[in-house]
Amino acid sequence: MIDRRFVDRRTFLRQFGGTAAAAAVLPRQIALAAKEQSTGLGLVAYDCAFRRRWLQRKNPPFDLFEPLNFLKHCRQLGAGGMQASLGALDADAAAELRDYAAEHSLFIDAIVAAPKDDDDLERFEAEIGTSAQVGVQAARTVIMPGRRYEQFKSLAEFREFEARGKRMLQRAVPVVEKHRVRLAVENHKDQRIDERIALLEQIGSEFVGACVDTGNSFALLDDPIEAVERLAPYAFSVHLKDQAVREYEDGFLLGDIPLGGGCFDLKRMVEILKAAKPEIRFALELITRDPLKVPCLSESYWPTLPAVPGRDLARTLRFVRAHRAENLQHVSSLTPDKQLELEDANIAASLSYARTSLGL
Repeated sequence: MIDRRFVDRRTFLRQFGGTAAAAAVLPRQIALAAKEQSTGLGLVAYDCAFRRRWLQRKNPPFDLFEPLNFLKHCRQLGAGGMQASLGALDADAAAELRDYAAEHSLFIDAIVAAPKDDDDLERFEAEIGTSAQVGVQAARTVIMPGRRYEQFKSLAEFREFEARGKRMLQRAVPVVEKHRVRLAVENHKDQRIDERIALLEQIGSEFVGACVDTGNSFALLDDPIEAVERLAPYAFSVHLKDQAVREYEDGFLLGDIPLGGGCFDLKRMVEILKAAKPEIRFALELITRDPLKVPCLSESYWPTLPAVPGRDLARTLRFVRAHRAENLQHVSSLTPDKQLELEDANIAASLSYARTSLGL
């Protein structure tokens, strides 16, 4: 059952229709409403996975995530820009994308993979070159795979991948400095904030900073406001997200939820980031999916996090108990049509909240 507590679906469906029939017309319907309800908040491509699959079933050659297609989709929804993979575009395609963004006052963040070795530098430089031609705010990247407490079985294994990640950034520095493209490294449930700040200081380049994800560090038992405060001076881009939480036997559940429907102080987070970087543009990252399990009361969670103070665990669990969500969005049990309906509703509710409550 779709949770009606966090998404004003009755209003949404009154405006935009219902279920499968609505899915066929939602973009056009939302576009009509968006003319008067636009926001500066952009969308990350991951927000629209169900919409992409639905469109591909209808028209296999069409890919919503092709950069210009996705930027037009963002504008149609009333969003202020996008974060998406650009790849290496030819000069004409890059110019078309740049000109469309400029014409409609939209921002662009690229998504790139950092160069894993010297043989990967040619691919990386081609993508950074495209980012420069397009005029991106930043190119977002990550430096380690997966979630720390799931991906790695020992601290030694984690440190090995952490060192690889550092070398990837060191390899990237001459490229991003040459093209003057800011590389934004996301706090991706990989390093705790102390570790991430130390890494950025070690890299020491004005073109390597942070993609500040407002939710991820909570899964590593960092305080969410403190994480934003400490990353803000390094911020080049933002993944703005809210979270719903609830205890389970091995720890807590962490669910993406429409902005304003979860437990984080988004207004304070936005204030902190704007104070540090007045010109920064924000992008919604809301993946419509089942809640993630953070097994912080299980032995499997701790091999890579042996130095985390007990007070951080206690503070996190107190926060979870104080903000217990009665219902979380369980997506995998829904039909494809209902999944698409929920994804569209999550995005619409978030864009509305950004405009009316966050000043974005």
